[in-house]
Amino acid sequence: MAVDALLQPVVLFFLLGALAALARSDLAIPEAVAKGISLYLMMSIGLRGGGEVAESGFTHDMLLAGGAGLALSFLLPLPAFWLLRTLGKLDRTNAAAVAAHYGSVSVVTFATGSEILRQAGMAPAGFMVGVLAVMETPAIISGLLLARTAGKDSLAPRGGLLHETFLNGSVILLLGSFLIGLIDGKEGLKAVAPMFDVPFRGMLCIFLLDMGLIAARRLMDRRALTLRTVLLALALPVMNGSFGVVLGTALGLDPGSAAALGILAGSASYIAVPAVMRLALPAADPGLYLGMSLAVTFPFNLTLGIAFYGWLAALLAS
Repeated sequence: MAVDALLQPVVLFFLLGALAALARSDLAIPEAVAKGISLYLMMSIGLRGGGEVAESGFTHDMLLAGGAGLALSFLLPLPAFWLLRTLGKLDRTNAAAVAAHYGSVSVVTFATGSEILRQAGMAPAGFMVGVLAVMETPAIISGLLLARTAGKDSLAPRGGLLHETFLNGSVILLLGSFLIGLIDGKEGLKAVAPMFDVPFRGMLCIFLLDMGLIAARRLMDRRALTLRTVLLALALPVMNGSFGVVLGTALGLDPGSAAALGILAGSASYIAVPAVMRLALPAADPGLYLGMSLAVTFPFNLTLGIAFYGWLAALLAS
């Protein structure tokens, strides 16, 4: 599965972007285009998930997966914070900010992982999109609670913070699209399928080309990263993702859904959480938390992590 995952067009376009950046090419995706594609992907993911849940109905597995995702998002920042403090030698504010990223999720990692699992015959259940949505916010709350130990000076004023945390655009769009798909069902969504279903993989390829460019350019700026933080950015997804797969398997989820829970647990936010941290923890270093989540963890998951979580889920199910 690892070789097949690496040869998927979505992964190869990411590698193309990274190689272009490393070669210092002037290749670039306009920011407005990248943002538009990002919105498109979230709408498509939400609609597809809602439509599948409308067809299958609310199940016991859906409730278990949702509860597991919620608990993981709240709790994963705790061991991450300890490791970042003890092994990474980070101060409390930066450790809390980074830990929040590793408890939250990456929509693009989930989208790519779902496509790779689907190609491997391990398509996750549609309700995993709902799990994705509920896992974005709890880690932010945990990170802010951890940051309080750093003293009041590290925290920004609360005005606008709750709004940014709970009404974040990506959360609203994912949940809203999921609800629309749930209301209309697969039959009702056929009218928009030519827009949101057929072009999905092509749009994902363009978006990952841009992510490859950004990740490689961020990685070349080594000022915020040390060997310790790079190693932790590789270890945390393996640790969190493995725990997610084991938990999903223990709860009785099918291998594809257990692997998807592992992908979610092993991913790290580089969109929603940074937006909140800029408001909530202005003293934290954006180069550090974006460097770790986007320049190290994201490429690792795309090239190796997703295949590993899928392999582990299949192994545990056998």
